[in-house]
Amino acid sequence: MAFSADVKGELCRPHINRRCCAQAEAYGVLLFCGTFHPRQARIVTECGTLKERLPLLFRKAFKVSFDQLPEPGEGKGTFLIEDPAKLRTIFEAFDLERDASVSLHINLAPLEEEHCRAAFLRGAFLAGGSVTDPMKSYHLELATSHYHVGRELPALLREAGFEPKETQRKGNRVVYFKQSHHIEDFLTYLGAPVSAMAVMNAKLERDLQGRVNRQVNCDSANLDKTVAAAREQLAAIQRLRASGRLDALPDKLREAAGLRMDNPELNLAQLGALCDPAVSKSAFSHRMKKLVELAEEPSSGDEAPSPESSR
Repeated sequence: MAFSADVKGELCRPHINRRCCAQAEAYGVLLFCGTFHPRQARIVTECGTLKERLPLLFRKAFKVSFDQLPEPGEGKGTFLIEDPAKLRTIFEAFDLERDASVSLHINLAPLEEEHCRAAFLRGAFLAGGSVTDPMKSYHLELATSHYHVGRELPALLREAGFEPKETQRKGNRVVYFKQSHHIEDFLTYLGAPVSAMAVMNAKLERDLQGRVNRQVNCDSANLDKTVAAAREQLAAIQRLRASGRLDALPDKLREAAGLRMDNPELNLAQLGALCDPAVSKSAFSHRMKKLVELAEEPSSGDEAPSPESSR
């Protein structure tokens, strides 16, 4: 969760100049914090930067203070408002009826402006969002316990140009993104361009590492084939020597056999370069194949090939 905390830290740094944006962000926090109804607003968070931001945010948005603040140094901290007058101020800011289940729907009226929609989504992410370390996987989500809020959020995101996915998890509605470029765009929209760049850089690094791994695997497979072929060639030469047939071979084949025996670690191109005169990889490969074929023939009655049969 370290990356998620870094993202929220970046989102909490800028000051809010517009009161409408402060109210929109606070609205997002309230709908995604867990508890928001006519008798109580309760926000629980362990994000240190959000703890610092919330009192300033609610003062800017509604000119109210919290009835309860977290103790200094706590992990998870609770912000609580139960004062009827303060709750009435908050409800009136969103033109909500206090006897309605206001937490079950998103009131779009305060979110008509683009900057206010971005502020609302920022607040929603701060209270109910998370994003994984992009070096491990790509996943950003916003979760709320309010069913209709979770169902209405995708429409709001689509109006902003995003295409989220939806699911249900342990009683919560979850809206999420799984592709890196969607996460980059969303973080930029919220106001976290540095974090968005971190996702982009992580993708480039992962792609590069993937290409390196594929190349290493390919090189390893080629090396395995080269080693297997060299072993087969050395075994063939040993059989020819043991049967007394090696000395009867044409000069080019005996030269090739000697070079392979003396340099088992070299590839065919390197061995071909050691020939006198030097030959191509293809020519040296032909000589090796000829040695293997001869070694597989019965030794009795075997006749050495003529010089014209080798290259």
